[in-house]
Parts: sequence; structure tokens; C-alpha cells
Amino acid sequence: MLKKASFRRITIATCALLIIGILYLFPTKDSSSYEITKNYNANANISNIFLLDENNYVAMTNVPTTNTDSLKLAQELIQTLTIDNNKSQYIPNGFKAIIPKNTKINSIDLKDGLLKIDFSKEFLNISRKNEEKLIESIVYSLTSIKDINNVMIFVDGQILNELPNSKKALPQVLNRSIGVNKTYDLESFKNTTQTTIYYVSKYNDLYYYVPITKIDNNQSNKVEIIIDELKSTPVYQTNLMSYLKANAELQDYEIIENSINLSFNEYLFDDLDKKNILEEVKYTILLSLKDNLDITEVNFIVNNEQIDSLVLKNVE
Repeated sequence: MLKKASFRRITIATCALLIIGILYLFPTKDSSSYEITKNYNANANISNIFLLDENNYVAMTNVPTTNTDSLKLAQELIQTLTIDNNKSQYIPNGFKAIIPKNTKINSIDLKDGLLKIDFSKEFLNISRKNEEKLIESIVYSLTSIKDINNVMIFVDGQILNELPNSKKALPQVLNRSIGVNKTYDLESFKNTTQTTIYYVSKYNDLYYYVPITKIDNNQSNKVEIIIDELKSTPVYQTNLMSYLKANAELQDYEIIENSINLSFNEYLFDDLDKKNILEEVKYTILLSLKDNLDITEVNFIVNNEQIDSLVLKNVE
């Protein structure tokens, strides 16, 4: 009887160890998902935000938010963007806030798509290195919100018309046309164009998107520039990636209001047999088209067959 009981205990213990081993080898939730959702509560929404990553790029990630009203959501994102605020715990690993510590919102108003924010004087306590990124981070984060198209920034009642340190002039009304993480490749100061391209970056197992605004003399149309840039090799920087294959050819496209049909050859596929298009390919294309042409839907077509469709919505 004792031998049977001992054998039963050994069997149960062995099974338990086997189950633990299986769960360890095949986790039910991948680590990248955990990085983004570990602090979320059941009532949280997920909102896009542009924070500084470990390479000092203004990068797109997401955070939990509680508000759905556009004005209140704007206030909540500004809090998250502020260093050492009460929402710092929700910032994903590998990212950091940029608005100077102790900055307060004196007033905030939203009317007809224009958000006016008046910050306290602490807002000006920004380094020369990050002063332009500060503006980019705020503008790109807030214009991710439904109903916000433009932003005006004030400090203690005075409109911010120049950067605090370099004194570089700023437009009074700010939107994504200011660009982000800008690079310059100019042969002439005449006929310059700017195109914002989204790339993939990685922190540990977390993948996210980084926009780069290229300022050059390329006079091609935006659709062709975006596709050519994303399939170019080598990629822009070693820490930025594009998964669009170099032999993927854009054969034709058609823009219908805020939607675009993109026709490619079969090298668009990650897996030819399964006719699979990588999520990273779809999102880098759509995010890039959204910033440059206000495209919110992309239909992917290969050999006259619609394979997939992707729709991008602003934060509700």
C-alpha cells in the first residue's frame, strides 16, 4: 500500500513538472505582448503615443488610457509625455517621456480640430538636443487623436514661435507637416520635398514603428517614393528595418478618396504558397501613406487578386 502511495506521489510530481516545462517552452502570451500590456487594467483603452526610444528617436508605441473624449484624452497623453508624472508606470520598457519635469497645463482648448495648449514655464527647461523632438513628440501624439488636426503651443500665455535654445522659428499652427526625426539629403535648396517613411525597430522582443522624415530633392510622387524607400537595401539605419522585399515591384496604384489600391508582383508575399503578407509590411506602407497623403485604407492586390486590406483609424 505504501509503495502504491509513493508511486502515485512520484507520478503526480512528474506530471506537474512536465506541465510546467511545457508552459515554459510554449508560453501562452509572447513577451512582446507582455511588454505593452503588463500595466493595463480591464477598463483601459489603448492609445497611440510618440515617445523617445533608446536610440533617441521619436517613436510610435501605445499606452493604456481611460478617456475617450478627445480633449480629456489629449490631457492624459500630455501627462504621459511628461517626465516623472503619475503615468510613468504605463510607459513601455525602452521608451521615455520628454516634456520637462514639473510642467503643468495652464489651460487647454479644442475647437474645430485645433488644440490650444498653454504650458507652465517649466516647459522651456528642455535641452538643445531634444527641443525639436519635444515639439514632434507632442504634435504627433496629439494628432493621433480623433478630432485633432492641428496644435498651437503657448507658454504662460505667450505663443511659442521659436525653439527655446536654438531660436529656430516655429509655425504658429503645428501639424505633421513639421516632420519628425528629420534627415537631409539635398543637392539644392530649390525644389525640396519631404516624405515621412515608417520603419520597424525593436527593443528586446517588442517591435514598434519609427517615422523618419526625409528631406531631399526627389520629385517623384509620394507613393513611388514610399515603396522605393521601404524596399531599398541597405535599410536607412542598422537599428531601423523594413520587411518589404527588394524585388517587390509596385505595378500600379489607384487612389479613391482616402483609400488606395496597390498592385504588386508576387514578391510582396512573405510566403508564396500561403499568399501571406507580413503585418510589418502592411503597417509600414499604410502608416507612411497616412502621413503623406492622408490615406487610411490600403488594399493589397497581387496578379489582379485582392489579397488583403488594412484600415487605420485615429484614436476614438
